[in-house]
Amino acid sequence: MTAAIVLENVSFAWSPERPALQNCSLQVPQGEFWMLLGANGSGKSTLLKILAGLLEPAQGRVELAGAVGLVLQNPDHQVVMPSVGADVAFGLADLPPWQWAERVEQALRLVGLWELCNRPVYGLSGGQKQRLAIAGALARQVPILLLDEPTAFLDPEQQLDLAQQVQQLVRTTGVTALWVTHRLEELAYCDRAVLLSEGRITQQGTGMELQTYIQKQYAMA
Repeated sequence: MTAAIVLENVSFAWSPERPALQNCSLQVPQGEFWMLLGANGSGKSTLLKILAGLLEPAQGRVELAGAVGLVLQNPDHQVVMPSVGADVAFGLADLPPWQWAERVEQALRLVGLWELCNRPVYGLSGGQKQRLAIAGALARQVPILLLDEPTAFLDPEQQLDLAQQVQQLVRTTGVTALWVTHRLEELAYCDRAVLLSEGRITQQGTGMELQTYIQKQYAMA
């Protein structure tokens, strides 16, 4: 199966005394929903920033199947226009204007926000704002979604609703998604999961396998 995300022996350090990632290797197949989890400071966000092109690895190789769409923790940090439709169209400035309407409608329908196209952004819930951010990436037809703890500011019901929404998007559109989390309950929605500990990838498996492994580790602690 073709990989959408490839990392080979990727390392990164904020200083010689502060290694953030150490020899991380990973392959995420196209069209799958993977989750990356670990404790605070394990290197999750650093790894995602390298994939998003915001940081350069100190060593190793990164290969992506195309452009990425990045969804941040706080939805208020990624919404830039006053209305739902205008915010999705904002990322299409490099396309001919006649393509904007079709792209905006398609993307908003995929995340269930088409009926809110003319709604002011300030009237959206946190979960709806995160779906709006995802719609902006889908409108640009990126093959890869990177989601950095996208449920951090959502209530429990919205958290699982967003995870289910991304799971469905992966299945219907073929986009590849890598979702950073520390919530074990979200693992029920992914195809596979990866555990980071102190900058190293220590475990890989299905979401349920990782959940069971972590629960056993806590029980033994």
